[in-house]
Amino acid sequence: MATISLRHNPQVNNTHQQRGIITEEIQGLIRVHGDGRVERPPLVPYVSCTVASSERVVTARDVMINKETNLWARIYVPLSCHTKLPLLVYFHGGGFCVGSAAWSCYHEFLTNLASKANCVIVSVDYQLAPENCLPAAYDDGFNSLMWVKREALNGSCVQNWWLSHCNLSFLFLAGDSAGANIAYNVATRMGSSTSCLNPLSLKGLVLIQPFFGGEERTNTEKHSHNQPPNSALTLSVSDTYWRLALPLGATRDHSYCNPLAHGMAKLRDLKLPPFMVCVSELDILRDRNLEFSNTLAKAGKRVETVIYKGVGHAFQVLHNYHLSHSRTQEMISHIKTFLNQ
Repeated sequence: MATISLRHNPQVNNTHQQRGIITEEIQGLIRVHGDGRVERPPLVPYVSCTVASSERVVTARDVMINKETNLWARIYVPLSCHTKLPLLVYFHGGGFCVGSAAWSCYHEFLTNLASKANCVIVSVDYQLAPENCLPAAYDDGFNSLMWVKREALNGSCVQNWWLSHCNLSFLFLAGDSAGANIAYNVATRMGSSTSCLNPLSLKGLVLIQPFFGGEERTNTEKHSHNQPPNSALTLSVSDTYWRLALPLGATRDHSYCNPLAHGMAKLRDLKLPPFMVCVSELDILRDRNLEFSNTLAKAGKRVETVIYKGVGHAFQVLHNYHLSHSRTQEMISHIKTFLNQ
């Protein structure tokens, strides 16, 4: 079990009386102690980049982006690529508090996605809360893009083995759950300054079950008892993630959590590429995701919304559905079409 010191987080009371007291917990995933310790039980196995699927279809390697913050990425390149491919920068889910690019479920899903959608994937392992509250994950996302840009400009770099397979005019940001939130916030941070990415060109966002919230509950949040058994995201789990991830004193109507808190005026002013928003029918985030998509469309943004019937949050990386599930393969097919339109 990993134990990490929480030295700099003002949200945790480090008094002697709090030692040993658990202040926040999501069973099996994270436990925060009053003395500042954070435990993340190894519920999901971590795997090496050399672990291959039953059919070796991609090359995967890990690269360091920033040693000081331990920001790194796992890169996937299809073995069968003979032309320049779209580049997908991906952020994993986990409520900003758990998860890794090395989790077995993400390694398997992204191996499959790179192969079947025929794209190069840079899967970013960003800093987690509560040790590093938001906007740390957004900073890591933005810095990852700047690293890709530097690599693209530095043709002699040893790590450029993967860039030779990329069409830099077809860059996409993607992620699931909290990772979709990161992808969106990184794109909005760039806003109309996408020229800072040259020679890269941001062509679209793929947001899979984006993890947003708000003080006012939606219908699917109010009726969360209708979720599938053992759902990856319940209302109480969602609230705990937000308490741990948001800056001190922020509510769920903070812009990091609720991009619609102040209406569509800000959205209308942002220069954003086309969106693909993937929504799960049995997800507590369904109504919030649909409202987000509809508001984007009303603000004049190009949005393609796809609803996956009969499945819940994060179904594509859960072991009881995973790659064999028809909905997962549908999602991969839809993403492939979006990348190549």
